[in-house]
Amino acid sequence: MSWTVMPTFDEYEAAREEFAWDLPDEYNPAVDFLRKHEDTSRTALRYEDPETGLETYSFDDLDERSDRLAAALADLGVAAGDRVGVVVPQKPQNPLTHLANWKLGAVSVPLTVLFGRDALQYRLEDSEAKAVVVDPSVRETVDEIRDECPALEAVIELGDGESVEGEAHAFDDLVAAHEPGIELYDSTPATPTAIMYTSGSTGPPKGVRHSHALWLGRAAAAYNYFDQGLAEGEATLWTPADWAWGAALGGTLFAAWHHGCTIVGWPRDGFDPAEAYELMERHDVNKAFMPPTALRMLMGVDDPEGRYDLSLETFGSAGEPLTSEVVDWVESTFEDVAINEFYGQTELNLVVGNSETWFDTRPGSMGKPFPGYEIAVLDPDTHERLDRGEVGELAVKPGDRRVFFDEYHRLPEKTANKRTEDGWFLTDDLVERDEDGYLWFVSRADDVILTSGYRVGPMEVEDAILTHEAAEQAGVVGVPDETRGEAIKAFVEPATDEYAPDELREEIRELVRDRLAEYEYPQHIEFVERLPTTTTGKIQRRSLRDDEDDET
Repeated sequence: MSWTVMPTFDEYEAAREEFAWDLPDEYNPAVDFLRKHEDTSRTALRYEDPETGLETYSFDDLDERSDRLAAALADLGVAAGDRVGVVVPQKPQNPLTHLANWKLGAVSVPLTVLFGRDALQYRLEDSEAKAVVVDPSVRETVDEIRDECPALEAVIELGDGESVEGEAHAFDDLVAAHEPGIELYDSTPATPTAIMYTSGSTGPPKGVRHSHALWLGRAAAAYNYFDQGLAEGEATLWTPADWAWGAALGGTLFAAWHHGCTIVGWPRDGFDPAEAYELMERHDVNKAFMPPTALRMLMGVDDPEGRYDLSLETFGSAGEPLTSEVVDWVESTFEDVAINEFYGQTELNLVVGNSETWFDTRPGSMGKPFPGYEIAVLDPDTHERLDRGEVGELAVKPGDRRVFFDEYHRLPEKTANKRTEDGWFLTDDLVERDEDGYLWFVSRADDVILTSGYRVGPMEVEDAILTHEAAEQAGVVGVPDETRGEAIKAFVEPATDEYAPDELREEIRELVRDRLAEYEYPQHIEFVERLPTTTTGKIQRRSLRDDEDDET
């Protein structure tokens, strides 16, 4: 793959045979995203500020401002290899911070404003972040946890000197006080770029350390699942997903800039389908990454093509399997709009998907492996290859090792366990490959819950529930949900026989929202006398899921 222009293939088999990774010897994402395009005065970002209205930023604007921010971060002591947290929603300051980090050789830690106290504290402390850029909505939380993050030296809050108070630097003032023209760090595709955190299915979330090659892998995947329609200056992309998540950050935002296209930023607390259509109409969005939950909500608006002047060409979707009703709805509702599901992991990039250019989407299928990756279905115990039609663990091998993660931060044993002796990276996802090469998701091999496009590890939710004095034990699983795909259900052993069920349910929900994230609270809570456990006392979540399936 050229780091400037992706090759176009009319036939899937030709793409599989002829595509090869061609990573440059020197590579800095800030140069890639901002400086390599023919016309850097074109609009890179259209940002709708909820208070002041539309703001537009050219590639040149972003280059200059990220230069200034990089100089400011350097003055605060940030150097190559240091970690910088980014807790900012869909605002310009989010990518500006990442770009500034890479100009210095610093490592970004993307984090969502949806995180509560415990979730944010754990990730900032574990990553040993030296600085953090925060939205005003999370400043109070960061102040609460600052003493628990010993490596954290600088907090930078969005705003100016009039709005930012206390022991924090004002983002706008830092940028205004410095000049552009900073000398860029001499980096390569193997230079550390980011630590992204997993959901944490069997323990605390793991920090996944990537190198700069990550962004080239994501940009290549986006080119494919957006049907090779990302020619420079010809596409406008938008996603409602938080820019902290890999598919939104790398597979939409930075993929757009790699290809010289425009991204729309629109921070919102929730998702309103009518407002989403209006936004896509206003900005002529033709490529949209939509998690399945968002698509199901869009289905609630009657006759969108008749009511809105839409430029849509392609929906990309990931996070949970698409149901046939969503695919059928797109085909019957829009005259010429493709819907392409794709699959990836925090560790392993976006490796499987659909492209209407190459083959028909089969509802419920994950698609086929993208060019640049080999896949195998392995026996989960022996790691022997299985035949087509057999269910086993999906394993992936990249054409260039660097487009996958480097390691789990400070977890060498778990890093080693992610890969087999002959180089296959394991996904913990059970799949089946049919005779035509399509992959079909069967289930997680671990206990991760896929809800509204988010991956939620049950242990974090269980730990949060157990901080309530009335909860003796808790087991958390995913249950089928028409809107979310899966909803979170908690089985709770009360610590006493004297409790008010409705009141305790609401207290538990609020507690989890505050400590973790808005999307991690249990929608369903069932109180039980005793939870099923193993001989060593571990909760048998599979038994809870099986009992739930029997009841439904």
